[in-house]
Amino acid sequence: MLSAIIYNIGILIITVSCEHPEFQLQDGDLLFQVSKAGEMSQAITSATGNPDSLSFTHVAIVSHESDGIYALEAVPERGVTMTPLPEFLNNAAKIEGRPAVIVARLQTRRAKETARSAVLKAKSFLGQPYDYSFRPDNGKIYCSELVWESFRDPLSGMPLFSTRPMNFRAADGTMPRFWEEHFATLGEPIPEGVQGTNPNDLLREKNLKVIYRYYR
Repeated sequence: MLSAIIYNIGILIITVSCEHPEFQLQDGDLLFQVSKAGEMSQAITSATGNPDSLSFTHVAIVSHESDGIYALEAVPERGVTMTPLPEFLNNAAKIEGRPAVIVARLQTRRAKETARSAVLKAKSFLGQPYDYSFRPDNGKIYCSELVWESFRDPLSGMPLFSTRPMNFRAADGTMPRFWEEHFATLGEPIPEGVQGTNPNDLLREKNLKVIYRYYR
């Protein structure tokens, strides 16, 4: 998916060796992707404001099915969908020919149970349209919002991950023309400061741990 919104922070990627032949994806693992260059992904990266860090523009949830491994994701044009893992990896930008994708896993008590429940919850959103407005509770959903909605505390039912005031501005404080034109086309104000999520901030959550990367 393309992703959602970002804030004025970059994220330094924890070095995790990709030479782990024993590594296996589990249901509920999160796939953080650097999307191929596009106007929206460039605007998202611009808002991150750190040229020395890898900026993730998309996130998806791993689901094992009878015919293979899929990425549960919210993407423009298709909305919430299930994408075969090889296709998801191919859609990523490349670093020395390898997909710019890392894997993070939940690190909580009852993590496996919570992750399995998250997959089922995410599947309940299949077919829901992509949220170009990046607003909560509007019957549409964007990539990191799908993760936020799906991962819930098994006892309280509350979201496991945080929301923060959204930032669409570039590092120098200016509003990229892309966002001005994007929301003008929608006939909506830019939701600057509205509570939301984005892949980079999601990756910083204390209850997630980066366990694998597909690039060197």
